[in-house]
Amino acid sequence: MTDRQQAIEAAAAAVLEHGGPECRTNPKDVTAAMGRAYDLGATEADIRDAMRRQRGED
Repeated sequence: MTDRQQAIEAAAAAVLEHGGPECRTNPKDVTAAMGRAYDLGATEADIRDAMRRQRGED
């Protein structure tokens, strides 16, 4: 798995773990994970697709 794909998967996991309005994790962690993925060329669609896979919707 490339660094880019690892970053996408990590960002998706961070978003899912955060739980939206429930804020179960530190939002700075989510922002950092998303930033790393974007820095490596990920798009919002890449992260969204990874979130779907991780939730078993794929």
